Amino acid sequence: MNKTNAMRILETEKIPFSTKQYEFSEDKLDAIHAAEAAGLPVEQVFKTIVMRNERNEIYVFCVPAETTVNLKKVRSLTSSKDINPVKPQELLGLTGYIRGGCSPLGMKKKYQTYIDETAILFDEIYVSAGQRGMQIAVNGEKLAEACNAELAELTL
Repeated sequence: MNKTNAMRILETEKIPFSTKQYEFSEDKLDAIHAAEAAGLPVEQVFKTIVMRNERNEIYVFCVPAETTVNLKKVRSLTSSKDINPVKPQELLGLTGYIRGGCSPLGMKKKYQTYIDETAILFDEIYVSAGQRGMQIAVNGEKLAEACNAELAELTL
């Protein structure tokens, strides 16, 4: 198993984590399929959504797999008039990650990051390890510390 930047950051910060590998499919790169393929509880698997506002500022949101980012809430949080997901083909250049393997940890640049507050309801949540086919299990509050993220209400 190759160590990803996300794993290295957690090790450096001395934050306990484990990994879970699974078979992924090119046509099913969403977090729900990742949860099913890895045999994980879907409510504990969080997806990473990268968005850009009208000022060309980039924001990162981590939300449960089965939910949707509430645009009204994130506009308010980020003081944005308009905010939308970046195009999949922009993801690698902005974050260093590809669709289906985007982790909130270890992006090329430090972006303002928000993790849905439901992350603290569980002992651990799962986020992408930074490559397709691998998830990291980590405590949500510790993940927020490692990402310098704010816990907030992000979903509908």
